[in-house]
Amino acid sequence: MKMTEERIRPVGLMAINREMARQHADAIASYETAQPMAAKAAASLKRTGRLLLIGMGGSHAVNRAVESLYRALGIDAVALPLSEQLGQPLPTVGRTIFVTSQSGESAEVVRWFDETGGTPETFGLTLEGSSFLARAAPSLIGAGGTELAFAATRSLTVTFALHLAILAALGEDPQASLAVLKNPQDHDITAALAALQNVATVVTSGRRLQGVAEALALGLTELSRRPCFSLEGGQLRHGPMEMLGPEIGVVLFRGLDETAGLVTATASSAVETGAPVILFDASGQAPVAGAVTIRFAPATGLAAIFAMLPVAQRLMIAFADARVENAGTPVRSTKITRSE
Repeated sequence: MKMTEERIRPVGLMAINREMARQHADAIASYETAQPMAAKAAASLKRTGRLLLIGMGGSHAVNRAVESLYRALGIDAVALPLSEQLGQPLPTVGRTIFVTSQSGESAEVVRWFDETGGTPETFGLTLEGSSFLARAAPSLIGAGGTELAFAATRSLTVTFALHLAILAALGEDPQASLAVLKNPQDHDITAALAALQNVATVVTSGRRLQGVAEALALGLTELSRRPCFSLEGGQLRHGPMEMLGPEIGVVLFRGLDETAGLVTATASSAVETGAPVILFDASGQAPVAGAVTIRFAPATGLAAIFAMLPVAQRLMIAFADARVENAGTPVRSTKITRSE
């Protein structure tokens, strides 16, 4: 193909690539600079023993991913979309509240503080130190400033790093996670992308890593404009397996934890339907016959998330780039959602 005939990479995807290129460095810086405020958030959790995580979009996906990590420490943690907390609220008394918004300016964030005034045990997690959220509550501030590209990539990784600082302040060992951030491993996505070449849409799923699956489904939907969605592994089993077949791609996440066997069983069942199956695998277990497996060093929790997420992001971008002429440029949305 002549140079003049080569397809020019969409501006929106180039913007996403710029964000992704610095996400590891920004995540490490975020972990280090957030430690004083993380200690205060951890002290609050020790006082209350209860945590409500609220946010929208990618922020909610992060909350879903870390929900189980706080529960593993004996904290009664619940992640809700902020819109749901506004319309049908859980009681906030006696709970530590983490309000997450990468911009700190989302409509729901502003309304929640306007209506509740916040609470003494409310903390913000944001990338923008001058935002409404950062002014409204003591906040952990991610490094690198506001994410400019449309779909969340760097903001997810940075926000996970802020949670790593809180979990470390609660006594978790951060070294495995930091090692992944400092030495990211590249993985070939060619076979995975080829497997998804002819699908109409993608469903993502996990068990302990369900929050990562939800983050990927959101990004796939935003960038490819296909109705990609996520179902927790058990929920996928209870009826929705009926949709599976050659036109439905399945992307699963398996980590080194006690739910790995359930993910394996789902992968095997999905393969039997004829659906192309991609398995992001940090379990250390044997590959699933018939699935395209992207293998990572055995890991769990945030270490598994930090390893898998950038590779899943590259697959997400390539999937969209093959289907949408101007992928990464929103046509019906804005980066910061200021209306409900």
